[in-house]
Amino acid sequence: MMTRKEARAVYHAGEAAVVRVLLDMERRIHVLEQQVLDLTKRLEQSAERVRHLEDRLARNSHNSNKPPSSDGFGKPAPKSLRTRGARKTGGQPGHPGHTLKMADQPDHTELHRVCVCTRCGRSLADRPADAIEKRQVHDLPPLRLLVTEHQVETKICDCGHRNKAAFPEDVNAPVQYGKRIKSAAICLKGYQTIPYERGCELLGDLFGCTLCQGTLANIIAQADGLAADPVERIREQVTQASLAHFDETGTRVEGKLWWLHSASTSKATCYDIHRKRGREAFDANGILPAFRGRAIHDFWRPYLRYSCLHGLCNAHHLRELIFVHEQHQQGWAGRMIECLLDIKAAVDAAKHRAGSSARTERPGRLAPKQIKAFEARYQQILDEGYAQNPLQPPAPDAKKKRGRRKKTTPRNLLERLDEHRAEALAFMYDLSVPFDNNQAERDLRMMKVQQKISGTFRTEDGAKSFCRIRSYISTARKNAIGAFEALTRLFEGNPFVPTPDSS
Repeated sequence: MMTRKEARAVYHAGEAAVVRVLLDMERRIHVLEQQVLDLTKRLEQSAERVRHLEDRLARNSHNSNKPPSSDGFGKPAPKSLRTRGARKTGGQPGHPGHTLKMADQPDHTELHRVCVCTRCGRSLADRPADAIEKRQVHDLPPLRLLVTEHQVETKICDCGHRNKAAFPEDVNAPVQYGKRIKSAAICLKGYQTIPYERGCELLGDLFGCTLCQGTLANIIAQADGLAADPVERIREQVTQASLAHFDETGTRVEGKLWWLHSASTSKATCYDIHRKRGREAFDANGILPAFRGRAIHDFWRPYLRYSCLHGLCNAHHLRELIFVHEQHQQGWAGRMIECLLDIKAAVDAAKHRAGSSARTERPGRLAPKQIKAFEARYQQILDEGYAQNPLQPPAPDAKKKRGRRKKTTPRNLLERLDEHRAEALAFMYDLSVPFDNNQAERDLRMMKVQQKISGTFRTEDGAKSFCRIRSYISTARKNAIGAFEALTRLFEGNPFVPTPDSS
């Protein structure tokens, strides 16, 4: 900084010296201003990065789409948006319950006799019992495989012709396993998701059969081939359904990230696996391109490119709204949560009325006045959110960038709820549309269990085989057919396929 003595010296040096000093000072000021602007910009970028990192750290299974397994040991305390009911937990009065009951005709009876009086030592061996108390033990019998030998006769007629009886169609090897043990093996691997080695070990422990992993792989390949036609018919039923649920999750195949896709209804399930997550996989699967009903899914944009009707999962919206409310401290998000839950309560009440009385004035829908009131409330909350999250104009000197403009998390959520309100509120306009995509998430849940228990898929064929068999089993269970029974029917040549009306 210039001292007073230096300033007076410049003044007495004349006009040229003063001008030179002033110009130099102006240049330095300009440099300092530029440095301040650069530092301010870097500070804003750092602050934005800190906010972004804080948002990432704050996300968990409670306020985002992250799975509970990602919470680690710092799992948040469970919070539910459901209101506490008046009833206590557990069985309710009048519930019949299920308990082990005594059999009327036991398979074996063991009589435990009284032979000697424990007081005086007198023999009671010949005295008849005054009373008998019964207790029963239910247990497995000693298990072993039943071996059935098929013999065919050969007879030579007087005319000299040699006649030979035929073996049953499914008996085509000198020694082989039957359909029930095959069904049990598939049940362990394809339904209970037990790894090959442990599945073979369990079958050996239970039935004493020395089933090797190669044989189990051959049985799975046979079941895969038998399930091809039933699963294709299941796929057609999902394609023709008026409402279906769609979701996808990552899995490992041959050490690489693949995507397991689910398309399902309340009565049918179709799994598929593909290298891609988006449209290429959907087209290869073949359901969405031909689907003309309403597709329920989360806000994954490739779904919206198909011409069917759409419905968005509001469970995803609630989690994201919780994040905006808790992390960004924005009140509109809390009010939107209340609004969506109030609409859901009104819809549930309307469904109950429609189900309990066939003479309802407007069965299966909300009253127009009620819908308008909810729409106005929804719009008011959106307006409040936009006021709290204005879209900042780009800086005059900012370079134009390709692609969509970057926006904050609350702003993105606001625009989605605004631009896709018909899809987000589809459950309000049509009571057959569910509030969330819970059906698809339930269908995918066991796939994640498979990854935890058995790990990844070593081959593409193994992954596709698992998906086909699992599609068949899941569909059967949705129709109250047990996995073992469904697989036995598959090996018998009488596979279960739901009727079109039931799916």
